[in-house]
Amino acid sequence: MDNPDQGCILHLMEYDSDILIVGGGLNGPALALALAGAGFGVTVIDSLPRAAQARDDFDGRAYALALASKRLLANIGLWPALAGHSQPMLEIKVSDGRAGEGPLSPFFLHFDHAEIEEGPMGYMLEDRFLRRALFDAMAASDQITVLDGETVTAQAADATGISVTLASGKALRGRLLIGCDGRNSGTAQRAGISRSGWDYGQTALVCAIEHDLPHHGIAHQFFMPPGPLAILPLPGNKSSIVWSETHENAALFQALPDDDYMQVLRPRFGDFLGDIRLAGNRFTYPLTLTVANSFVGDRLALIGDAAHGMHPIAGQGLNAGLRDVAALAQVLTEARRRGEDIASSLVLDRYQEWRRFDTATLALTTDLTNRLFSNDNPLLRATRDLGMGLINALPPLRRNFIREAAGLTGDLPELMR
Repeated sequence: MDNPDQGCILHLMEYDSDILIVGGGLNGPALALALAGAGFGVTVIDSLPRAAQARDDFDGRAYALALASKRLLANIGLWPALAGHSQPMLEIKVSDGRAGEGPLSPFFLHFDHAEIEEGPMGYMLEDRFLRRALFDAMAASDQITVLDGETVTAQAADATGISVTLASGKALRGRLLIGCDGRNSGTAQRAGISRSGWDYGQTALVCAIEHDLPHHGIAHQFFMPPGPLAILPLPGNKSSIVWSETHENAALFQALPDDDYMQVLRPRFGDFLGDIRLAGNRFTYPLTLTVANSFVGDRLALIGDAAHGMHPIAGQGLNAGLRDVAALAQVLTEARRRGEDIASSLVLDRYQEWRRFDTATLALTTDLTNRLFSNDNPLLRATRDLGMGLINALPPLRRNFIREAAGLTGDLPELMR
């Protein structure tokens, strides 16, 4: 006998792609490439038009990629196009002081990549090069469809898949939906996933500067009472600046003309690289800790800032997102190999168990570090300076911190090995 429900069943079993990814920033495309390499069909839904993300001029934005993240980019085929634009981070120097006064303690941290066998601890890479490489690779893949300038307005999961409706009226269906759509993730909100966290009362001022003297591949982290100043080496005599201030001060500084802005930055920066000049644009980002109360839902997973956003004090935001990418790609690939439903709660729980503890530990570490250093309390200053001196004096402990900075600790996914 004919089954009157057969048409409906067949409709439910039809998929536009195995996996639908909402968010076309950095983590979404990286995940799409990792999944496409494993044989999955992927659709990436990006709210920004492609032209808005395809800037070729330098705008000041750059990322500190841990060695483990560089390995992932190599394993999904991107590093050959990126290597020539990257700057290896060979050393990291950490000190504590005040603006205009420099370090106030003889104790500091000095991490040298020569203390580990794997090579540089990480690489600095401009946003424009990474973004272009991701988009070019997606365009070259037969497994990936990119829908740019599209926004998801609704999503609904059922026993066999998940459907989304776009603002244009188009409907898509896949086996699994992945939210890579930032800290205010609409994917998470539509799934009823709430968030926990708080505001640090700080804003990051981000820019790039040119300087007269070479940086020799050394990254600096200078802790001041309002917040840390990171000076990160870029190719040539150029560095990326991530400078944390109170919301009030940051708003005042950002409103200044470029010349006045640099007058405020110079005493904080110092003269160890000679004269400095602004290069590219200036940006600000309010600093918060925000973690999704679940990284998974019904036929849904969250990665990157959609799952967790933390203080940039250790430069781990993008690196944590890329570790999500590597872990989720491995979980889904292994599940399919075993013949499992890739979107079942058993499969998605493996991803959550893998990433949630690591993320919570990293969030707690960055939070405590920021609270310990972003103040001028004499007792806390003495405690943290002695702590840095102790770590610096013990080679095994120091090497463990270097490996942590390189992203080489914990249960590494295969794409990061």
